Amino acid sequence: MAQMHQVKGTCVKVEYLVLGPIENNVYVISDGQATIVVDPSCEPDVITEALGGREVDAIVLTHCHWDHVGAAAELRKRTGAAVIASQADGKVIAGTRGGDTGSRDFDPCPVDVFVGDGDVAKIGNMAWKVIATPGHTPGGICLFLDPEFGSNSQGAPVLVAGDTLFAGSIGRTDFPGGSMQDMKHSLKRLAALPDETVVLPGHNQMTRIGDERRRVFARFA
Repeated sequence: MAQMHQVKGTCVKVEYLVLGPIENNVYVISDGQATIVVDPSCEPDVITEALGGREVDAIVLTHCHWDHVGAAAELRKRTGAAVIASQADGKVIAGTRGGDTGSRDFDPCPVDVFVGDGDVAKIGNMAWKVIATPGHTPGGICLFLDPEFGSNSQGAPVLVAGDTLFAGSIGRTDFPGGSMQDMKHSLKRLAALPDETVVLPGHNQMTRIGDERRRVFARFA
């Protein structure tokens, strides 16, 4: 069984698996009332086992690349969870519109809830604010959770960042549909978040918004 890691100090319980050939972070986030899976890359059996019988209330897909959605269709089938994605990337995920999937194909996954910039995705007691962050893909999204809507009000805010912001780096913009101009605008929006916000990136280690002010925002935003 793949090792389940835990992120400390956050306002909700955040666990993650590292799966697939390019080591994607697959997040399992729970407030005690509801559980979400973010960007199920692959290996649905491993994800299901790691859930340990927990009901999944939602599957959040930050963008349409194969390494973030490869197990989404199977996980939706097994759990009955609603799949949440943006309108632009969601149509690519569902297979109803062509678009760049990041060099590999995947099983199309129906999207149950389309979200846009400024929307709030209410899952359990969690109220995730949707931030449109195009740049890596046209319909990339990040989701922000204020401690007010978490299970631990003393914990840090959380940003589900997909492939927009990494520790010391940003997502590639050289794929079809990518845009450095859009990416810079998206990063400016993320730079407005509190310094203590824990960033959950699609790959590599966790970081905080404050840690990226010199490393990323000063350079790109």
